[in-house]
Amino acid sequence: MNTPLAIKGVRDGLLITVPEGDWVEVLPNLLETVQEQADFFRGARLALQIEDRELSAAELGRLRDVLAEEEITLWAILTTSAATRGAAADLGLELELSKPSHTERDDELPLESRLQGEEAVLVERTLRSGHNIRYAGHVVVLGDVNPGAEIVAGGHVIVWGRLRGTVHAGASGDESATVCALDLSPTQLRIAGQIAVSPGRRSKTMPEIACIREGQLVAEPWQAR
Repeated sequence: MNTPLAIKGVRDGLLITVPEGDWVEVLPNLLETVQEQADFFRGARLALQIEDRELSAAELGRLRDVLAEEEITLWAILTTSAATRGAAADLGLELELSKPSHTERDDELPLESRLQGEEAVLVERTLRSGHNIRYAGHVVVLGDVNPGAEIVAGGHVIVWGRLRGTVHAGASGDESATVCALDLSPTQLRIAGQIAVSPGRRSKTMPEIACIREGQLVAEPWQAR
């Protein structure tokens, strides 16, 4: 049985953490996932976390070419192997994720516009069955979250679409976290240590926000404050 790939949105695209195992066995699993979820990956910039695997420039080049046929750009290889890092560098691939710098941008803003924010990841696509997003901050999805997809966030989860999958906000124990969606019907919803299973389909849907109130996980209309 194939181990599911961990997929996370990052600043420059998507990060896939490849599970342990021989590369000749793991690679088909990776390519099968990409092909099965072609709509999700098409046009994406992809970084691979492969730990200490030793891969040659030829192996990485073949992978890059196969992904390119699926309209996916392989842009980074994250590894602790010196040999693999050298091979990736020879192909012009990045060896680490870029870190955002706000200094220059903040200097261009009027003083009164500078607000202290928190870390968040923006996912501009529908999450389909098998997709797994895990992030220590907030997660914002511009699209649907289908049954079989999972979001785990240390902070809030906001879905500008239909939420049908599994979601866990405040995963580090933050009971002030919330889950918001235009159509809130998750398979399972969890905030900190509170868990709820979605009721049956309703005749009328509306934007809702789920939160912990007086020790209970509740959902209520999502309205501007």
